[in-house]
Amino acid sequence: MHILNFITSNNHKFKEISKLFEEEHLNYRLKQYDIETLEIQSESIREVALTKLNSVRDKLKTSYFVEDAGFFVDNPLHGFPGVYSSYVMKTIGNEGILRLITDFYESKAHFKTVIALYFKPHDEVYTFEGEVNGRVSKTIRGTGGFGFDPIFIPNEFPEKTFGELTQTEKNEISHRGRAWRELIEFIKYV
Repeated sequence: MHILNFITSNNHKFKEISKLFEEEHLNYRLKQYDIETLEIQSESIREVALTKLNSVRDKLKTSYFVEDAGFFVDNPLHGFPGVYSSYVMKTIGNEGILRLITDFYESKAHFKTVIALYFKPHDEVYTFEGEVNGRVSKTIRGTGGFGFDPIFIPNEFPEKTFGELTQTEKNEISHRGRAWRELIEFIKYV
């Protein structure tokens, strides 16, 4: 069995993807690897993910990947917090985002994920992307997930926030789940 290292210190992300890997019965064992990566400030999640990936390339001797994601409030916040989601969560949190919005009915938001994979057998870098659209909840709802999950209502479940969905429901439609499924399909056929 091959080892595939997931470079992350975020246990929530690791648990989400571990569940998807277990369901697929791949010839890979997913391992969490907590190593500091270089995180640049950029308008592009893809650029952030690729920089993180390349910043640790000389420290690992096996295949590995990083993931970067953002929560974008397209209307009315013009994509904020986007690539700054982690910082915004730490500073103003869900409550702060809700204070910035006046018309929740007209709100539009999306989550986007980019996975950057260094695949040792090919000595190549690959990227996989996922996105889910929805709107912002008027209130914080649910205890599942993490981050902005309790204020994001996906189009696929218009009465529930990500925080109210089961892990299985969320993985079926989430940005991360969509990107991970692309990664899994790649691994299955290489």
